[in-house]
Amino acid sequence: MNTEKYTVIGAGHGGKAMAAHLSLMGADVALWNRTFEHISVVKKRGGIELESPEGGPHGFGRIHLVTSDISEAIAHAQIIMVVLPSSAHGDIARAAAPYLKDGQIVILHPGRTLGAVEFTKVMRDNGCIADVTVAEAETFIYASRADGPAQARIFRIKEAVPLAALPSSRNEMVLEAIQHAYPQFIDGVDVLHTGLNNMGAIFHPALTLLNMGWIESTHGDYQFYIDGVTPSVARVLEVLDRERVTVASSLGIRARTSLEWLKLAYDTVGEDLHEAIHNQPGYYGIKAPPTLNHRYIFEDVPMSLVPIASLGIRYGVSVRGMESIIRLGSIIHRTDYWRRGRTVEKLGLQQLSVSEITRFVEQGVFE
Repeated sequence: MNTEKYTVIGAGHGGKAMAAHLSLMGADVALWNRTFEHISVVKKRGGIELESPEGGPHGFGRIHLVTSDISEAIAHAQIIMVVLPSSAHGDIARAAAPYLKDGQIVILHPGRTLGAVEFTKVMRDNGCIADVTVAEAETFIYASRADGPAQARIFRIKEAVPLAALPSSRNEMVLEAIQHAYPQFIDGVDVLHTGLNNMGAIFHPALTLLNMGWIESTHGDYQFYIDGVTPSVARVLEVLDRERVTVASSLGIRARTSLEWLKLAYDTVGEDLHEAIHNQPGYYGIKAPPTLNHRYIFEDVPMSLVPIASLGIRYGVSVRGMESIIRLGSIIHRTDYWRRGRTVEKLGLQQLSVSEITRFVEQGVFE
């Protein structure tokens, strides 16, 4: 078998872990980061040292190309793994547009909500006419951290992660392309399903904002999911979750509840969300964000909550809980996350009926 070639875009906690793991699985890996200084030690050492709990992937993952040149990174591989906050997806699509070629696959890890739609629109708006398949994962496959400039640690690899291409008629092709490295990815139906099953939208912003006093006074020195999810906080999360499931229903989609997702991703259960979260061993030991200037707000509010709420408003669903969290995040950060976020207007979807938006995600055409 020929060595598979991958390019990983982004050298943060997730990107370093993915690049090292892919290398250890035998792939020919390129790693791109916008700021070269951030990856200079990886280039000097020739790779990334990966650690994991007992039985997990570990060792020195050799990285064949380490670069801040986007054209060089795009040219390296057929499969391009974008492992960056979703707030950067538009910038990457804009930068990559001139260099993408027919047959390449771009996978967003994760897409958050409507990430593949945004990436494709920006790519096309910036002159890319190549036959490129953009896909998105529903959530990030790893729980991981960068331990140093050329070190990464994987705490957990999720057992099943839905993935969908735009259009969904290409799902099987994308899954086959990555199956050797990532058999954990499963058919996510389409990007409406992956986007509306976005659990980060439910867990991250509200859990951060409802504990903002604790975060600011302790600089995040408490267990985010365990200490932060009290019964009252869990009730707010459950309201947001019901709104998300109802928005999905308005589009003809039966979205998983957060309890069903916890069972799928972590094989953990509970009578309610409070109990299920506290029954998830992987959540123990995870500290809260050290500051409110964190991607759980500046990424997950505009790129996760806003698009779900925007779809809800467009198709007649009450999303008052989501609107409250969006407004709270906007107040804290002194910005307008509605304006900055992925609204149906910004994505060019505002005129589509339910049947038309369904046809778009399945076949990639508006009419």
